[in-house]
Amino acid sequence: MGNRPNPNSKQLQAKNKLEIMSIHHIHDFDVLNQLNAKFENLVIQETADAIPTIWVACDKLLDVLLFLRTLPKPFVMLVDLSAIDERLRQYRHGLPDSDFTVFYHLMSLERNSDIRIKVALKEGEHVPSATKIYPNANWYEREVWDMFGVVFDGHPHLTRILLPKYWEGHPLRKEYHARATEFTPYFLNTAKQEFEQENLRFVPEEWGMKRSGRDEDFMFLNIGPNHPSAHGAFRLVLQLDGEEIVDCIPDIGYHHRGAEKMAERQTWHSFIPYTDRIDYLGGVMNELPYIMAVEKLAGIITPERANIIRIMMSEFFRITNNLLYWGTFIQDAGGMTPVFYMFADRQKAYDVIEAVTGYRMHPAWFRIGGTAHDLPNGWDRLVREFLDWMPKRLDEYVKATMTNSVLKGRTQNVAQYDAKHALAWGVTGAGLRATGIEFDLRKARPYLGYENFEFDVPVFYNGDAYDRCLVKIEEIRQSLRIIEQCLNNMPSGAYKAEHPLAVPPPKERTLQDIETLINHFVSVSWGPVMPAGESACMVEGVKGLNSYYVISDKSTMSYRTRIRTPTFAHLQQMPSVINGSLVSDAIIYLASIDIVMADCDR
Repeated sequence: MGNRPNPNSKQLQAKNKLEIMSIHHIHDFDVLNQLNAKFENLVIQETADAIPTIWVACDKLLDVLLFLRTLPKPFVMLVDLSAIDERLRQYRHGLPDSDFTVFYHLMSLERNSDIRIKVALKEGEHVPSATKIYPNANWYEREVWDMFGVVFDGHPHLTRILLPKYWEGHPLRKEYHARATEFTPYFLNTAKQEFEQENLRFVPEEWGMKRSGRDEDFMFLNIGPNHPSAHGAFRLVLQLDGEEIVDCIPDIGYHHRGAEKMAERQTWHSFIPYTDRIDYLGGVMNELPYIMAVEKLAGIITPERANIIRIMMSEFFRITNNLLYWGTFIQDAGGMTPVFYMFADRQKAYDVIEAVTGYRMHPAWFRIGGTAHDLPNGWDRLVREFLDWMPKRLDEYVKATMTNSVLKGRTQNVAQYDAKHALAWGVTGAGLRATGIEFDLRKARPYLGYENFEFDVPVFYNGDAYDRCLVKIEEIRQSLRIIEQCLNNMPSGAYKAEHPLAVPPPKERTLQDIETLINHFVSVSWGPVMPAGESACMVEGVKGLNSYYVISDKSTMSYRTRIRTPTFAHLQQMPSVINGSLVSDAIIYLASIDIVMADCDR
């Protein structure tokens, strides 16, 4: 396999480490001045999250995106792209007239800042495709067409992505029903079953593929949508010349449940349990960006104790996620035993999680303004026992697995990509840090008080499957460090904010004060009315960057909730990595990128 570079080499670190701005995230408003100087008729929108938000004319969109992409310190990553149906929205004073708004969330790592570009469209108007500037715009634009019916001119393959190709309508339009009871009852007879089966048939010509070349006939191999190596309901179609992958089509949508549509009919509080089920291995980590986005919208400041509790429980779920990832990674490479040991250790972590939250995988425990309740008696003893148990187990696992010559042969220099490729495809989390880029939101843009914790950002430099696993292993060690600091420095005080839009007031006060009782009644039965506005929050989730973008129209429910998940971006990257590789390498790639299909399809 050759000599692998030492990840601690100062020369390599100097070569690969990005010059990221100071630890405190500052939005780069100088870019606005540069845009105003170059382009006319730009409208600047104020948002609760303070991200610079610019409205541009549709015919200037690609020019603006290219300008931002080619700045000396470029906005190198398209983090998110989606749309808003504006037709029923009332509180949008001062904004351009729009039936549908397409927005682009861009990030510059060197500036450590974001910018949001918006385009106003009337019904039936098209927007140019951004795929030649940001290649990962491909799937995002397909999703917008699927959900809203917005057409992107110049897109290489504008077809449905989350819904079957025979589907009628676009679900995130406001006229599309939000509840199952509003539809006619579902039925499945023989004719409909045959029709749906026929529509699942893969036709290579529809994807620009050929069945044969000059000297060979290609074979098309269907993996999934139910396959142990697919890590969920996911289908992969491979075009093969012998054992070599000529091309591949990742086919998603089998796990789509319409979580963003559900947010439009749930109160701000009652949507919290739905977030747990996006990345069902991330637990409270899914709740965090949602509640923090709502807190920005409402101007709620959470107590210090609540923030530290949130950090501790988030890191527990990072550990449980990474243990499962590590075990299944080795299993996909051919090793059977380690996954059973790691499952046993996950149960020890879940014992602590259950003692604190009352649940294991889906606690729905974080609340707008704090947590559901305070830490229970004896929590510190349970956490200490876990901290004493886990480190020596990690050492055993590393020795037994990561030094194994068979595992190294199957994963080193396999499914490899570099930092430039990762940024172009929107790769975040361990996949990005395995290419030598030291970018972790907990360090670059601290939230909840992460700036007060001592921990390292694990970085490796080969960008292959093996290094992605090494990053995940080191993340576990750093999470243990963070949890120990939470244990030793847990502040006293309130675990939730005393704010009328936050969690319900303490029960004893509702029995003594009529105004508090009314506030409790309204909050629980009707739900709080959030101020009109827009807010996004992004966190370093267990799989990469996870963000929620919420829009309030001064109602008890969200007008629009956009969920950006890392798995969606990471699966889209797959053809650019494995084309030209072997079938066995495709399985290792899937094993190394830590996917959950509910996280992808939502």
